[in-house]
Amino acid sequence: MSRERRTELVVLCLVTAILAGSAAAAGLFFRGDGSVQSVVSPRGERYQMIVSGIYRYNAQRIVAEGIGWDVFTLFAAIPALLLSLIGLSRGSLRARLFAIGILAYLFYQYLMYSLAWAFGPLFLLFVSVYALSLVAIVRIVGTIRIGELGSHVSGPFPALGMGIFSLAVAALLIIMWLGRIIPAMSGRIEGILLGQTTLVVQALDLGLVVPLAVFTGVTALRRRPIGCLLSSVVVIKATAMAAAICAMLISAWIVEGALEIVPFVIFTVIAAAAVWLGVRVYRSVHP
Repeated sequence: MSRERRTELVVLCLVTAILAGSAAAAGLFFRGDGSVQSVVSPRGERYQMIVSGIYRYNAQRIVAEGIGWDVFTLFAAIPALLLSLIGLSRGSLRARLFAIGILAYLFYQYLMYSLAWAFGPLFLLFVSVYALSLVAIVRIVGTIRIGELGSHVSGPFPALGMGIFSLAVAALLIIMWLGRIIPAMSGRIEGILLGQTTLVVQALDLGLVVPLAVFTGVTALRRRPIGCLLSSVVVIKATAMAAAICAMLISAWIVEGALEIVPFVIFTVIAAAAVWLGVRVYRSVHP
């Protein structure tokens, strides 16, 4: 990989990190005083809407969850992406794979923010972050010869573990979200839509995350080069997403006074499993 390409990747990731950090910091430090107003959506759903701060016009529950995401993004995901810049500047394969995982997390988060949150002053920033994240992912993948990736992966690669983990995550998301979608289709939307016009998170998970997890699981079990590539990305994204969801649940707990125990335990287990598999995956990748 040429020096010019390495510089390009570092600059792309640095700009993405700065913009994502700015968005997360704005959400944390300009979120207002938490004032709410009881409203009724056109569908007859009652919910508490935030009326101050940069996230106003969103449901209180959505903002509480978003604050948890912002905390994790600002203090974990962004520092992790910045640390990967050292390896990217040297052309490290591990650093490139790691950066793709963090960028995939940022792409998902800010695509979701762009589509699910009420229109506000951070809209263009959200769009910029997910667009730049996608560009950076494409440019980094373009530097990896996927057909030769197998020669950089040693025997200890956890093919079975990655296959089971990826397929289990896909199955969990399908079961979990159908449990919301089916009741909503029958008209039971109270506490589900929270003023939104549709289920954006569920659409993204079922349309993007589930197919990616299934494909990763199948190709990892077969020890295909693309499975090795996706595994190194999925473990990082899964760790970041699961940890962010745990932070989100804690943030909602602080606001609402009740912790959703079952989801918290599930995503804590997913995060721990992803970390364990991630260590094994990256140990198997030769620099």
